[in-house]
Amino acid sequence: QVQLVESGGGLVQAGGSLRLSCAASGRTFSSFSMGWFRQPPGKEREFVAAISWSGGSTENANSVKGRFTISRDNAKNTVYLQMNSLKPEDTAVYYCAATRSTTVLTSQSLYAYWGQGTQVTVSS
Repeated sequence: QVQLVESGGGLVQAGGSLRLSCAASGRTFSSFSMGWFRQPPGKEREFVAAISWSGGSTENANSVKGRFTISRDNAKNTVYLQMNSLKPEDTAVYYCAATRSTTVLTSQSLYAYWGQGTQVTVSS
């Protein structure tokens, strides 16, 4: 069993930055692929970014390319999402997800473990 706890959400003005963190329990964090997803108000949850178990491969949604960066520190059992140049349309609940895999996974149906989510609100 893996438990994921997100932090770092909040209220920020458009153009600002936030860094989300996701701390994972367990000793096998380095064998998990990790992803970030978000659910805007009134919409379905969508893919944001994902990273392979080693951190050597990443994938970003087109809507966040050039603005968001996913990274991980396996020594700290933590994955990060650095969000720059935030826009009002980035407002959403952001979820961290994990699954045992060696590749980058962009489909939320492939993730076995989910955090509780953290709210990000970008004001215009």
